[in-house]
Amino acid sequence: MQLDRADLKLLELLQRDGRATVQALSEAINLSARATLNRVRKLEAAGVIQSYRAMLQRAALGEQVVVFAEIALKDQRQAVVQRFERRMAATPEVVGCWVVSGRYDYLVRIACPHLADYHRLINAWLDEAALGVEKIVTNVELQTIKEFQGFPVPR
Repeated sequence: MQLDRADLKLLELLQRDGRATVQALSEAINLSARATLNRVRKLEAAGVIQSYRAMLQRAALGEQVVVFAEIALKDQRQAVVQRFERRMAATPEVVGCWVVSGRYDYLVRIACPHLADYHRLINAWLDEAALGVEKIVTNVELQTIKEFQGFPVPR
């Protein structure tokens, strides 16, 4: 899909506030409300806009330990990789998971109420031979300087 300047501006605005009204969006991009709504629907239909979410204040959920775990697999066969990736996708405590280059295969961001919960979680992964985890290196998040707020939109 070819994105023009108005589409890019809409994407930028919607990343900042997914609940913005069509009227507010139309004023920001200088189009009619109908034309703006049509553009938003087209972006949704094309999959450019995948979903809308609420950004939660983490402190409202209670104290949490957040860690970045660098995970290396013992085995790179597709069946093992797919099994591991399915487990990461299905684990609620896993709030982000990326395939990375370098000494480790994955960078996984995990949020747990207590460090003991994290320890139980990773021990279960290490104990499950079929999951194929060789090594986990833990980096505890001490302070969040900037949380993900959307991708940069080209100007």
